[in-house]
Amino acid sequence: MIKSVILNSYNVLVNMAYILLSFVALLPMVQAFNSNEETGAFILNKNCPPSFELIKRNQKSSCQLVSQYQFYDSVQDRGLGGTQTSLPKHRGGFSPEQIDLGRYLFFDPLLSKDGSISCASCHQPDKGFSDDLDRSIGINGNKLARSAPTLWNVGFLDKFFWDVRATTLEEQAQGPLFDPSEMGNSPEQLLASLENNAIYLRLFSQAFPDQKAIELSQVYTAITAFQTSLISLNSRYDRYAHGYHQALSKNEIAGLNVFRSFVARCAECHQPPLFTNNQIAVIGTPEPEGMARDIGAGKTYNEEKLRGAFKVPTLRNIVKSAPYMHSGRYDNLLDTVKFYNDGRGNAVPEGEDMLLHWHISEPDLTDEEMQLIVEFLGSLTDESLIPSTPDSVPSGLAVIDKQYQIALKAKELKQKS
Repeated sequence: MIKSVILNSYNVLVNMAYILLSFVALLPMVQAFNSNEETGAFILNKNCPPSFELIKRNQKSSCQLVSQYQFYDSVQDRGLGGTQTSLPKHRGGFSPEQIDLGRYLFFDPLLSKDGSISCASCHQPDKGFSDDLDRSIGINGNKLARSAPTLWNVGFLDKFFWDVRATTLEEQAQGPLFDPSEMGNSPEQLLASLENNAIYLRLFSQAFPDQKAIELSQVYTAITAFQTSLISLNSRYDRYAHGYHQALSKNEIAGLNVFRSFVARCAECHQPPLFTNNQIAVIGTPEPEGMARDIGAGKTYNEEKLRGAFKVPTLRNIVKSAPYMHSGRYDNLLDTVKFYNDGRGNAVPEGEDMLLHWHISEPDLTDEEMQLIVEFLGSLTDESLIPSTPDSVPSGLAVIDKQYQIALKAKELKQKS
């Protein structure tokens, strides 16, 4: 018993020291990872982003994620809502230059058909890498069918889009780029735009020194490299999980206990530490009024029993990415929690046959318990490793075009009125 107490105390001290040392070590790296685009130089970083270690093998350098979760070994037996659980394998191995090139491409409207929007138009860093809209708006100014999912921690996943129609980040990147309703570009035009830009010719040669010409595969690789650097694993919840119990308030701890209980079953699908199980589920979410039923993954797999199935989203930085569900049906977390609490199939229209996931039950939580869950979800916020938004991009176009955003808001208000 005494030995166990001593060991636990030692682990807590080690955890606290590890967190402190990691933070101190990251300070110079945060400065080092800021590019010099304000000078017009557009010099790619040779340093890895914060929380990544530069590894050199066979005369090549790559960035590898460093996280305290790597010391846990619980992939096979996570338990229900366990806190000290390990992470899936991270998709790393990209060079600092490839990551930084991906950052420029991500924010550059040059990637769209008419130069009006970029990847960051729908995945804005200050909005949880979403866009604050119930459903995103594409190049033609019309609303799309679904909301923009967050990109935090996508480097751990192997299923992408709400309907999981992509299994790699490279495949996922091509979806919005060439969808007529989203960015509307074509492979030929995208490649020509990059080849006709002297700055991008130089940057691509730095990021891919073994290849003489720009190739579309490099574009997908660079965007993937940047997205794998979007890490959020240092929230107050994480500090609590690593042994510092004062990181959470009394109410947040109570909310965590409700969240991972077998009554609420939230943690069955939103498994820590990613707070997603990277699976799909049919939960019977209601569609916005006037919209037809979105069958989701039922189309991807051509499977009737998956009609209305969607990817289980991460809850990391969830307070930053409202509204919620695949079509932005709920604009706040409490109403979202209430949907689950209102009973199995409560929003399935009469005559609609849906094979609801077995975890969807009738937990009959009290108003206080639902509010506690909402309070706990606030502890999952961590933007300490948020990347810097470029002041300018190689194309010279506006970064996250302000006029475009104003137009989106005006359109949104008009549609609500």
